[in-house]
Amino acid sequence: MTERVVLAYSGGLDTSVAIGWIAEETGAEVIAVAVDVGQGGEDLDVIRKRALACGAVEAEVADAKDEFADEYCLPAIKANALYMDRYPLVSALSRPTIVKHLVAAAQKHGATTVAHGCTGKGNDQVRFEAGIVALAPDLKCIAPVRDYAMTRDKAIAFCEEKQLPIATTKKSPYSIDQNVFGRAVETGFLEDIWNAPIEDIYEYTSNPAVAREADEVVISFKEGVPVAIDGRPVTVLQAIQQLNERAGAQGIGRIDMVEDRLVGIKSREVYEAPGAIALITAHQELENVTVERELARYKRQVEQRWGELVYDGQWFSPLKRALDGFIDEANQHVTGDIRMILHGGRAVVTGRRSTESLYDFNLATYDTGDTFDQSAAKGFIDIYSLSSKIAAKRDLA
Repeated sequence: MTERVVLAYSGGLDTSVAIGWIAEETGAEVIAVAVDVGQGGEDLDVIRKRALACGAVEAEVADAKDEFADEYCLPAIKANALYMDRYPLVSALSRPTIVKHLVAAAQKHGATTVAHGCTGKGNDQVRFEAGIVALAPDLKCIAPVRDYAMTRDKAIAFCEEKQLPIATTKKSPYSIDQNVFGRAVETGFLEDIWNAPIEDIYEYTSNPAVAREADEVVISFKEGVPVAIDGRPVTVLQAIQQLNERAGAQGIGRIDMVEDRLVGIKSREVYEAPGAIALITAHQELENVTVERELARYKRQVEQRWGELVYDGQWFSPLKRALDGFIDEANQHVTGDIRMILHGGRAVVTGRRSTESLYDFNLATYDTGDTFDQSAAKGFIDIYSLSSKIAAKRDLA
Protein backbone atom coordinates (compact mmCIF):
# COMPACT_ATOMS: atom_id res chain seq x y z
CA MET A 1 0.00 0.00 0.00
CA THR A 2 1.30 3.47 -0.93
CA GLU A 3 2.26 5.65 2.01
CA ARG A 4 0.27 8.84 2.49
CA VAL A 5 1.41 12.22 3.76
CA VAL A 6 -0.94 14.96 4.99
CA LEU A 7 0.42 18.44 4.15
CA ALA A 8 -0.55 21.69 5.87
CA TYR A 9 -1.45 23.65 2.74
CA SER A 10 -1.73 27.43 2.37
CA GLY A 11 -2.19 27.71 -1.38
CA GLY A 12 1.04 29.65 -1.85
CA LEU A 13 4.14 28.79 -3.84
CA ASP A 14 6.07 26.92 -1.14
CA THR A 15 3.32 24.52 -0.08
CA SER A 16 2.13 24.04 -3.68
CA VAL A 17 5.65 22.97 -4.69
CA ALA A 18 5.88 20.83 -1.54
CA ILE A 19 3.14 18.53 -2.87
CA GLY A 20 5.28 17.30 -5.76
CA TRP A 21 8.53 17.67 -3.84
CA ILE A 22 7.33 15.35 -1.05
CA ALA A 23 6.00 12.85 -3.60
CA GLU A 24 9.40 12.70 -5.32
CA GLU A 25 11.40 12.51 -2.09
CA THR A 26 9.25 9.89 -0.35
CA GLY A 27 7.20 8.16 -3.04
CA ALA A 28 4.10 8.89 -0.97
CA GLU A 29 0.72 10.25 -2.00
CA VAL A 30 0.02 13.74 -0.66
CA ILE A 31 -3.23 14.95 0.88
CA ALA A 32 -3.45 18.74 1.20
CA VAL A 33 -5.33 20.29 4.12
CA ALA A 34 -6.09 24.04 4.22
CA VAL A 35 -7.58 25.61 7.34
CA ASP A 36 -9.23 29.05 7.40
CA VAL A 37 -8.49 30.80 10.70
CA GLY A 38 -9.47 34.22 9.36
CA GLN A 39 -6.30 34.92 7.39
CA GLY A 40 -8.24 36.29 4.42
CA GLY A 41 -6.99 35.88 0.88
CA GLU A 42 -8.31 33.40 -1.63
CA ASP A 43 -11.54 31.42 -1.51
CA LEU A 44 -11.14 28.00 0.07
CA ASP A 45 -12.51 26.22 -2.99
CA VAL A 46 -9.90 27.95 -5.19
CA ILE A 47 -7.20 26.73 -2.82
CA ARG A 48 -8.62 23.19 -2.83
CA LYS A 49 -8.66 23.01 -6.63
CA ARG A 50 -5.10 24.35 -6.82
CA ALA A 51 -3.87 21.63 -4.47
CA LEU A 52 -5.40 18.96 -6.71
CA ALA A 53 -3.92 20.62 -9.81
CA CYS A 54 -0.49 20.55 -8.15
CA GLY A 55 -0.69 16.79 -7.65
CA ALA A 56 -2.49 16.15 -4.35
CA VAL A 57 -4.55 12.94 -4.41
CA GLU A 58 -7.02 14.53 -2.00
CA ALA A 59 -7.58 18.08 -0.77
CA GLU A 60 -9.60 19.15 2.24
CA VAL A 61 -10.51 22.67 3.32
CA ALA A 62 -12.02 23.74 6.62
CA ASP A 63 -13.67 26.99 7.68
CA ALA A 64 -12.38 27.04 11.26
CA LYS A 65 -12.86 30.73 12.08
CA ASP A 66 -15.49 30.18 14.80
CA GLU A 67 -13.62 27.17 16.15
CA PHE A 68 -10.42 29.21 16.30
CA ALA A 69 -12.17 32.08 18.10
CA ASP A 70 -14.11 29.92 20.59
CA GLU A 71 -11.54 27.24 21.42
CA TYR A 72 -8.21 29.06 21.04
CA CYS A 73 -8.60 32.86 21.13
CA LEU A 74 -11.14 32.84 23.97
CA PRO A 75 -8.89 30.91 26.38
CA ALA A 76 -6.14 33.45 25.59
CA ILE A 77 -8.49 36.33 26.44
CA LYS A 78 -9.50 34.63 29.70
CA ALA A 79 -5.81 34.16 30.48
CA ASN A 80 -4.92 37.78 29.56
CA ALA A 81 -2.21 36.02 27.57
CA LEU A 82 0.63 38.33 26.57
CA TYR A 83 3.96 36.62 25.97
CA MET A 84 6.77 38.74 27.44
CA ASP A 85 3.95 41.03 28.66
CA ARG A 86 3.25 42.25 25.11
CA TYR A 87 2.54 39.63 22.42
CA PRO A 88 -1.01 38.19 22.32
CA LEU A 89 0.15 34.88 20.79
CA VAL A 90 -1.32 35.53 17.34
CA SER A 91 0.54 32.78 15.43
CA ALA A 92 0.99 30.48 18.40
CA LEU A 93 -2.79 30.18 18.83
CA SER A 94 -3.49 29.29 15.20
CA ARG A 95 -1.03 26.37 15.03
CA PRO A 96 -2.89 23.97 17.36
CA THR A 97 -6.11 24.76 15.48
CA ILE A 98 -4.46 23.68 12.23
CA VAL A 99 -2.78 20.70 13.93
CA LYS A 100 -6.14 19.33 15.04
CA HIS A 101 -7.40 19.30 11.44
CA LEU A 102 -4.15 17.80 10.13
CA VAL A 103 -4.31 14.92 12.60
CA ALA A 104 -8.01 14.31 11.86
CA ALA A 105 -7.22 14.16 8.11
CA ALA A 106 -4.28 11.81 8.70
CA GLN A 107 -6.49 9.44 10.68
CA LYS A 108 -9.30 9.66 8.13
CA HIS A 109 -7.05 8.92 5.14
CA GLY A 110 -4.70 6.44 6.80
CA ALA A 111 -1.64 8.69 6.51
CA THR A 112 1.53 7.87 8.44
CA THR A 113 3.16 11.31 8.17
CA VAL A 114 2.23 14.98 8.50
CA ALA A 115 4.20 17.68 6.65
CA HIS A 116 4.42 21.43 7.15
CA GLY A 117 6.23 24.35 5.50
CA CYS A 118 8.20 25.67 8.48
CA THR A 119 11.92 26.36 8.58
CA GLY A 120 14.39 24.88 11.05
CA LYS A 121 14.98 28.06 13.05
CA GLY A 122 11.48 29.21 13.96
CA ASN A 123 8.89 28.46 16.64
CA ASP A 124 6.24 27.06 14.31
CA GLN A 125 8.04 23.79 13.53
CA VAL A 126 7.87 23.01 17.26
CA ARG A 127 4.24 24.09 17.56
CA PHE A 128 3.21 21.84 14.67
CA GLU A 129 5.24 18.78 15.59
CA ALA A 130 4.79 18.89 19.36
CA GLY A 131 1.05 19.31 18.78
CA ILE A 132 0.86 16.48 16.26
CA VAL A 133 2.62 13.92 18.47
CA ALA A 134 0.56 15.01 21.49
CA LEU A 135 -2.63 14.10 19.60
CA ALA A 136 -1.27 11.15 17.61
CA PRO A 137 2.05 9.82 19.00
CA ASP A 138 2.56 7.38 16.11
CA LEU A 139 2.49 9.99 13.35
CA LYS A 140 5.81 11.08 11.81
CA CYS A 141 6.54 14.69 10.85
CA ILE A 142 8.53 16.14 7.96
CA ALA A 143 9.31 19.69 6.83
CA PRO A 144 10.54 19.96 3.21
CA VAL A 145 12.23 23.34 3.74
CA ARG A 146 14.12 22.01 6.76
CA ASP A 147 14.53 18.31 5.93
CA TYR A 148 14.89 18.28 2.12
CA ALA A 149 16.60 21.66 1.54
CA MET A 150 13.63 23.03 -0.40
CA THR A 151 14.93 26.60 -0.77
CA ARG A 152 12.93 29.38 -2.40
CA ASP A 153 15.11 29.30 -5.55
CA LYS A 154 14.68 25.53 -5.86
CA ALA A 155 10.93 25.86 -5.29
CA ILE A 156 10.60 28.39 -8.12
CA ALA A 157 12.67 26.20 -10.45
CA PHE A 158 10.57 23.14 -9.53
CA CYS A 159 7.36 25.09 -10.14
CA GLU A 160 8.50 26.21 -13.58
CA GLU A 161 9.83 22.77 -14.55
CA LYS A 162 6.57 21.03 -13.59
CA GLN A 163 4.46 23.91 -14.96
CA LEU A 164 2.47 24.11 -11.75
CA PRO A 165 -0.57 26.44 -11.84
CA ILE A 166 0.82 29.07 -9.47
CA ALA A 167 2.61 32.34 -10.11
CA THR A 168 6.31 32.46 -9.21
CA THR A 169 6.31 36.14 -8.44
CA LYS A 170 9.08 37.87 -6.50
CA LYS A 171 8.79 37.10 -2.84
CA SER A 172 7.61 39.83 -0.48
CA PRO A 173 10.52 41.33 1.49
CA TYR A 174 8.60 40.40 4.64
CA SER A 175 7.46 37.14 6.16
CA ILE A 176 3.80 37.62 7.09
CA ASP A 177 1.46 35.39 9.07
CA GLN A 178 -2.05 36.51 9.85
CA ASN A 179 -5.38 35.34 11.19
CA VAL A 180 -8.44 36.93 12.74
CA PHE A 181 -6.63 37.47 16.07
CA GLY A 182 -3.80 39.47 14.53
CA ARG A 183 -0.96 39.80 12.07
CA ALA A 184 2.79 39.13 12.37
CA VAL A 185 5.47 40.73 10.17
CA GLU A 186 9.18 39.88 10.23
CA THR A 187 12.39 39.72 8.14
CA GLY A 188 13.52 42.17 5.47
CA PHE A 189 14.78 45.52 6.73
CA LEU A 190 13.15 44.79 10.11
CA GLU A 191 16.00 42.38 10.89
CA ASP A 192 18.11 45.45 11.67
CA ILE A 193 16.61 46.27 15.06
CA TRP A 194 17.63 49.93 14.77
CA ASN A 195 15.33 50.40 11.76
CA ALA A 196 11.91 51.79 12.62
CA PRO A 197 8.84 50.13 11.07
CA ILE A 198 7.39 51.97 8.07
CA GLU A 199 3.69 52.59 7.59
CA ASP A 200 3.56 50.27 4.56
CA ILE A 201 3.96 47.12 6.65
CA TYR A 202 0.65 47.62 8.47
CA GLU A 203 -2.73 46.36 7.24
CA TYR A 204 -4.91 45.78 10.30
CA THR A 205 -4.26 49.21 11.84
CA SER A 206 -4.35 52.84 10.74
CA ASN A 207 -1.65 55.34 11.66
CA PRO A 208 -2.39 56.35 15.29
CA ALA A 209 -0.73 59.75 14.73
CA VAL A 210 -3.42 60.87 12.27
CA ALA A 211 -6.08 63.08 13.88
CA ARG A 212 -9.54 61.49 14.08
CA GLU A 213 -12.59 61.34 16.32
CA ALA A 214 -12.35 59.07 19.36
CA ASP A 215 -14.53 55.95 19.49
CA GLU A 216 -16.31 54.95 22.71
CA VAL A 217 -17.20 51.28 23.09
CA VAL A 218 -18.82 49.16 25.80
CA ILE A 219 -17.74 45.50 25.92
CA SER A 220 -19.89 43.09 27.93
CA PHE A 221 -18.57 39.83 29.38
CA LYS A 222 -20.20 36.80 30.96
CA GLU A 223 -17.86 34.54 32.94
CA GLY A 224 -14.92 35.95 30.98
CA VAL A 225 -16.56 35.53 27.56
CA PRO A 226 -17.24 38.65 25.46
CA VAL A 227 -20.96 38.45 24.72
CA ALA A 228 -21.97 41.95 23.54
CA ILE A 229 -20.54 45.10 21.97
CA ASP A 230 -22.47 48.29 22.78
CA GLY A 231 -25.34 46.13 24.00
CA ARG A 232 -25.63 44.08 20.80
CA PRO A 233 -25.02 40.33 21.24
CA VAL A 234 -21.93 38.92 19.50
CA THR A 235 -20.13 35.62 19.13
CA VAL A 236 -16.47 35.55 20.15
CA LEU A 237 -15.50 35.71 16.47
CA GLN A 238 -17.76 38.73 15.91
CA ALA A 239 -16.33 40.48 18.98
CA ILE A 240 -12.79 40.05 17.62
CA GLN A 241 -13.80 41.12 14.10
CA GLN A 242 -15.72 44.21 15.23
CA LEU A 243 -12.94 45.35 17.53
CA ASN A 244 -10.33 44.64 14.85
CA GLU A 245 -12.19 47.17 12.74
CA ARG A 246 -12.89 49.76 15.42
CA ALA A 247 -9.66 49.54 17.40
CA GLY A 248 -7.66 49.08 14.20
CA ALA A 249 -9.11 52.32 12.82
CA GLN A 250 -7.61 54.06 15.87
CA GLY A 251 -4.17 52.50 15.43
CA ILE A 252 -4.50 50.26 18.51
CA GLY A 253 -2.58 47.00 18.81
CA ARG A 254 0.74 47.79 17.12
CA ILE A 255 3.61 45.96 18.81
CA ASP A 256 7.29 46.21 17.83
CA MET A 257 9.44 43.92 19.98
CA VAL A 258 12.51 41.73 20.20
CA GLU A 259 11.28 38.44 21.58
CA ASP A 260 12.86 35.27 22.92
CA ARG A 261 12.20 32.43 20.50
CA LEU A 262 11.90 28.89 21.78
CA VAL A 263 14.90 27.78 19.68
CA GLY A 264 17.19 30.08 21.65
CA ILE A 265 17.58 33.13 19.42
CA LYS A 266 16.16 36.62 19.77
CA SER A 267 13.93 37.75 16.92
CA ARG A 268 12.51 41.16 15.97
CA GLU A 269 8.77 40.94 15.33
CA VAL A 270 6.12 43.51 14.46
CA TYR A 271 2.54 42.61 15.33
CA GLU A 272 -0.90 44.09 14.78
CA ALA A 273 -3.64 42.81 17.06
CA PRO A 274 -6.25 45.53 17.58
CA GLY A 275 -9.16 43.30 18.60
CA ALA A 276 -7.00 41.11 20.82
CA ILE A 277 -5.47 44.05 22.69
CA ALA A 278 -8.84 45.78 23.16
CA LEU A 279 -10.46 42.60 24.49
CA ILE A 280 -7.59 41.68 26.80
CA THR A 281 -7.43 45.25 28.15
CA ALA A 282 -11.17 45.19 28.91
CA HIS A 283 -11.02 41.70 30.40
CA GLN A 284 -8.11 42.58 32.68
CA GLU A 285 -10.00 45.58 34.04
CA LEU A 286 -13.17 43.58 34.68
CA GLU A 287 -11.07 41.05 36.59
CA ASN A 288 -9.73 43.91 38.72
CA VAL A 289 -13.33 44.59 39.78
CA THR A 290 -14.60 41.02 40.22
CA VAL A 291 -11.72 38.72 41.20
CA GLU A 292 -10.65 38.37 44.86
CA ARG A 293 -7.17 39.71 45.65
CA GLU A 294 -5.26 36.49 46.41
CA LEU A 295 -6.82 34.68 43.43
CA ALA A 296 -5.95 37.65 41.19
CA ARG A 297 -2.34 37.70 42.39
CA TYR A 298 -1.88 33.99 41.78
CA LYS A 299 -3.65 34.14 38.42
CA ARG A 300 -1.06 36.62 37.17
CA GLN A 301 1.62 33.98 37.73
CA VAL A 302 -0.51 31.38 35.96
CA GLU A 303 -1.08 33.75 33.03
CA GLN A 304 2.63 34.12 32.43
CA ARG A 305 3.23 30.36 32.50
CA TRP A 306 0.17 29.70 30.32
CA GLY A 307 1.45 32.17 27.72
CA GLU A 308 4.91 30.60 27.74
CA LEU A 309 3.45 27.12 27.25
CA VAL A 310 1.33 28.23 24.31
CA TYR A 311 4.20 30.18 22.75
CA ASP A 312 6.43 27.11 23.14
CA GLY A 313 4.00 24.79 21.33
CA GLN A 314 2.62 23.02 24.40
CA TRP A 315 -1.08 23.69 23.74
CA PHE A 316 -2.02 20.01 24.18
CA SER A 317 0.29 19.36 27.16
CA PRO A 318 -0.97 18.11 30.56
CA LEU A 319 0.19 21.30 32.33
CA LYS A 320 -1.58 23.57 29.84
CA ARG A 321 -4.81 21.57 30.26
CA ALA A 322 -4.56 21.78 34.04
CA LEU A 323 -3.98 25.54 33.93
CA ASP A 324 -7.03 25.88 31.68
CA GLY A 325 -9.14 24.50 34.53
CA PHE A 326 -7.73 27.06 36.95
CA ILE A 327 -8.31 29.93 34.49
CA ASP A 328 -11.91 28.88 33.84
CA GLU A 329 -12.56 28.72 37.59
CA ALA A 330 -10.97 32.16 38.08
CA ASN A 331 -13.31 33.58 35.41
CA GLN A 332 -16.58 32.40 36.94
CA HIS A 333 -17.40 35.88 38.33
CA VAL A 334 -15.89 37.94 35.48
CA THR A 335 -19.25 39.25 34.33
CA GLY A 336 -20.12 42.86 33.56
CA ASP A 337 -19.42 45.81 31.28
CA ILE A 338 -16.29 47.79 30.50
CA ARG A 339 -16.43 51.18 28.76
CA MET A 340 -13.36 52.19 26.79
CA ILE A 341 -12.23 55.10 24.65
CA LEU A 342 -10.40 53.96 21.52
CA HIS A 343 -8.16 56.76 20.31
CA GLY A 344 -4.59 57.63 19.37
CA GLY A 345 -3.32 54.05 19.46
CA ARG A 346 -4.65 53.35 22.95
CA ALA A 347 -7.64 51.60 24.47
CA VAL A 348 -8.33 53.45 27.72
CA VAL A 349 -10.85 52.13 30.24
CA THR A 350 -13.21 54.85 31.50
CA GLY A 351 -15.97 52.87 33.23
CA ARG A 352 -16.73 49.55 34.89
CA ARG A 353 -19.94 47.95 36.19
CA SER A 354 -20.75 44.43 37.35
CA THR A 355 -23.36 42.56 39.37
CA GLU A 356 -20.39 40.45 40.58
CA SER A 357 -18.33 43.48 41.67
CA LEU A 358 -16.20 43.28 44.81
CA TYR A 359 -15.83 47.07 44.85
CA ASP A 360 -17.75 48.42 47.86
CA PHE A 361 -18.30 52.17 47.62
CA ASN A 362 -18.97 52.51 51.35
CA LEU A 363 -15.67 50.81 52.20
CA ALA A 364 -13.72 52.75 49.58
CA THR A 365 -15.06 56.27 50.19
CA TYR A 366 -13.26 58.84 52.33
CA ASP A 367 -16.45 60.89 52.68
CA THR A 368 -19.47 60.61 54.97
CA GLY A 369 -20.84 57.07 54.96
CA ASP A 370 -17.42 55.43 55.26
CA THR A 371 -17.99 51.98 56.81
CA PHE A 372 -14.31 50.99 57.04
CA ASP A 373 -13.29 50.51 60.69
CA GLN A 374 -10.12 52.62 60.79
CA SER A 375 -9.54 51.79 64.46
CA ALA A 376 -8.70 48.20 63.39
CA ALA A 377 -5.77 49.37 61.26
CA LYS A 378 -3.27 50.07 64.08
CA GLY A 379 -3.40 46.56 65.51
CA PHE A 380 -3.28 45.07 62.00
CA ILE A 381 -0.08 47.00 61.20
CA ASP A 382 1.50 45.96 64.51
CA ILE A 383 0.94 42.25 63.79
CA TYR A 384 1.72 42.53 60.07
CA SER A 385 5.09 44.22 60.66
CA LEU A 386 6.09 42.26 63.76
CA SER A 387 8.48 39.82 62.08
CA SER A 388 10.29 42.67 60.28
CA LYS A 389 10.49 44.61 63.54
CA ILE A 390 12.08 41.66 65.38
CA ALA A 391 14.58 41.10 62.55
CA ALA A 392 15.45 44.79 62.46
CA LYS A 393 16.28 44.79 66.19
CA ARG A 394 18.74 41.98 65.54
CA ASP A 395 20.23 43.34 62.29
CA LEU A 396 20.63 46.92 63.49
CA ALA A 397 22.12 46.00 66.87
